[in-house]
Amino acid sequence: MGSPPQWARQDGFGIRAEWGRTGAAVLGPGAGCLVVIDVLSFTTSVSVATAAGTAVFPYRWRDASARAFATENAADLAVGRQEAGPWSLSPAAIRRAPFTPRLVLPSPNGSTIAAAVEGTPVVAACLRNVSAVADWLLAQHWGTPDRPIAIIPAGEHWPGADTVRPALEDWLGAGALAAALIDRGLATPSPEARAAAATFDATADVAATITECASGRELAAIGFADDVAIAIERDADATVPVLTDNAFTNNAFVDRRIR
Repeated sequence: MGSPPQWARQDGFGIRAEWGRTGAAVLGPGAGCLVVIDVLSFTTSVSVATAAGTAVFPYRWRDASARAFATENAADLAVGRQEAGPWSLSPAAIRRAPFTPRLVLPSPNGSTIAAAVEGTPVVAACLRNVSAVADWLLAQHWGTPDRPIAIIPAGEHWPGADTVRPALEDWLGAGALAAALIDRGLATPSPEARAAAATFDATADVAATITECASGRELAAIGFADDVAIAIERDADATVPVLTDNAFTNNAFVDRRIR
């Protein structure tokens, strides 16, 4: 897209939130960090894989170029969730699969956003690692108006259309992170970030809500209820997947600060 209008940037706030690829393009430039949230299932898959020691390469397309990209990076290639293969865009499949040190993980939503961001540190967050990510972001001294944290709920796409469907599970994931940052003392969230946090705080049973929402029902209907069960395990991982040299690796125990 061209230069985004000034009103869309949420200037003056330390925590910002906007949807999808376009939101990342608007908020990413000038941010201290961009956090991608795709609860069902890209960032949950990244959290599970990096917790096991795998470096995850996001890739925009699941086509012949993905195979070439995997070869160039000496990595295994994940297939679609319903395709045959040991690794796929399924947290449960990744957990069951043999260990691989390097994995290319294409997806139309979270992976596409992560792979498209340039010049800004990118972190993959989900319910499984939200507290670890919040602690790590604060350790970098991000979340101020001049070094804001841009939270990007990925959303889904309507079948057969390149139209973003705002997905409740990603809004709750964004709200969980915004709420965690606010609870840790960051006092300048944008109205969008405050609204996400308020939605999360007001949801009595986040796990049940995600299980019963449209995306959770979709996965259960095609035989992937286990993916939903893994995704709703809050703070089950201590991972902080940071995109470094084109791959997400776990930076949870790295003391140095990214500059």
